Amino acid sequence: MTVEILYSEVCNLFGDIGNVRYLEKSLPDSEFIYTRLGEKPYFAENKVNLIYLGSMSESVQALVIKELEPYKSKISNMIADGTAFIITGSAVDIFGKSIIDGDSGEVLEGLGLADIKVIRDMNHRYSGFVLAEREGLEFAGFQAQFTQTTVENPEHRFLKVKKGRGMNENCDYEGVKINNFYATNLLGPFLLVNPLFTKKLLSEISGKEVRVAFESEATEAYKKRIDDFKNPSIKVH
Repeated sequence: MTVEILYSEVCNLFGDIGNVRYLEKSLPDSEFIYTRLGEKPYFAENKVNLIYLGSMSESVQALVIKELEPYKSKISNMIADGTAFIITGSAVDIFGKSIIDGDSGEVLEGLGLADIKVIRDMNHRYSGFVLAEREGLEFAGFQAQFTQTTVENPEHRFLKVKKGRGMNENCDYEGVKINNFYATNLLGPFLLVNPLFTKKLLSEISGKEVRVAFESEATEAYKKRIDDFKNPSIKVH
């Protein structure tokens, strides 16, 4: 199994590098390719099973869009063919049509690979936790974002929010799912905080059951966190 980690030298905010470390520990026999800014992505000419991209600053978003722009068609085909992508935090924004500055009106064109609209307001940052679910599986995570995001196609909405805020203040969904393309603003690190999802996804990708790193401890912590988030006395922010 081949995993490509994109731009981890700059796309590692909010502890998202923990997602990379968890993948490394959970897939010790896999090949990991670490692509840096300015390098041609490995996926451009080679088959990969999983691509990971983590949180980045607003200035880095523009750089990453420029880096990936030549490979939009390739990425689109990979998504259609079922290649797995895990996109976390602010990395989600770059896959949409545009990122609009809510104050100046300035528009940063995105890759246009997901039907999302992003409005950024640097004067208002939202922080809190989220309890969500999909097909009976519960998810926990944390938000720290300046954005209000709309996923225009209901079929591409990843999670149903049960407690906390969605991708914008007026919705009850979080994240994007298109085939095996998973994109979420949730932090944690997301993969470590949600080991049952991570185990399920990695097992599906590899075609065999994967025992994720620290599985029993991570699962125990996950169940405790889910119970805590359900507690009515616990506020979301």
